[in-house]
Amino acid sequence: MTDRVLDLRGLKCPLPALRTRKALRAALPGDLLAVDCTDPLSRLDIPNLIRETGDVLEAVEDGGDVVTFRIRKAQLGG
Repeated sequence: MTDRVLDLRGLKCPLPALRTRKALRAALPGDLLAVDCTDPLSRLDIPNLIRETGDVLEAVEDGGDVVTFRIRKAQLGG
């Protein structure tokens, strides 16, 4: 399993969701992806994306200006 940080600070909607989707496609089952965003809309967009992809949103850390989403790539057949 690989931990990867995706720094999307400064990007505006829809780029954070698009880049997160691309990173999840490349991830292996069980991988953990930490996504750092500053776009306020990411607080809605990223959880909605995760519902669509079937992956797991393990944690959301809201640091005010930066929100970090910890996303676990779904296991195959899970």
